[in-house]
Amino acid sequence: MPLLGVIPARLGSSRLPKKPLLPLAGDPLILWVVRRVAELDLCDRLVVATDALEIATVVREAGYEAVMTSAEHESGTERIAEVIGINEFKSFDLILNVQGDEPLVSPDAIHGTVGRLKLGDPIGTAAGDLAPGLVSDPARVKVVVGPSGRAAYFSRAPIPWDRDGAGTVVYHQHVGVYGYTRDALERWVRLPPVPEEQWERLEQLRPLLHGIPIGVALFPGPAAPGVDTADDLAFAERALTRHLKEVSS
Repeated sequence: MPLLGVIPARLGSSRLPKKPLLPLAGDPLILWVVRRVAELDLCDRLVVATDALEIATVVREAGYEAVMTSAEHESGTERIAEVIGINEFKSFDLILNVQGDEPLVSPDAIHGTVGRLKLGDPIGTAAGDLAPGLVSDPARVKVVVGPSGRAAYFSRAPIPWDRDGAGTVVYHQHVGVYGYTRDALERWVRLPPVPEEQWERLEQLRPLLHGIPIGVALFPGPAAPGVDTADDLAFAERALTRHLKEVSS
């Protein structure tokens, strides 16, 4: 089935104003994300969904496709739901969402997410390893995965809780990548919010707690951080600068 890749990118950000356009190793952040997804050659079509002409212009001038969407959306998922409602995208029944602030997202996370859809999950996502010393960081979203490979719960709190202090608990850090069937995405945005998603500020708790299964592809190694703070931006700058030097040497 054809796969539509959508990268939601809004201009407003409380911590990093105009985040998608911030310079990162010589290019705007959003272009690093678009190139990373495009180079995997998984999507039959790839677009950036944005509420800002400034972002769309940067994307289009770089040779990629951008779609203008409403500024009223509260989440990237709502923005993508608007995109798949446009006539030219109605032939796509599988959708990949890579968030616009993930310039270091692992290819394994993207491949794994799409793989969960191919296994029959209505929603797929991915998670990497998380060192025990980092589990208390609320910016690192944890996920508990059941024997079926599906999510039991997502939280900013340290889950599972190491009650006896044995030090043998395995933690998984959620990555900002989702795959959906068209039906699951359309159902998601029609569902009423649940208190847990508002308490945790985690939109994926809405479909999960309403009973829509979310498959989780686990990949080895740590999950690269998204860009939410100035420190994250500096980390990504160092990582991408090292990468560019390696490629040119």
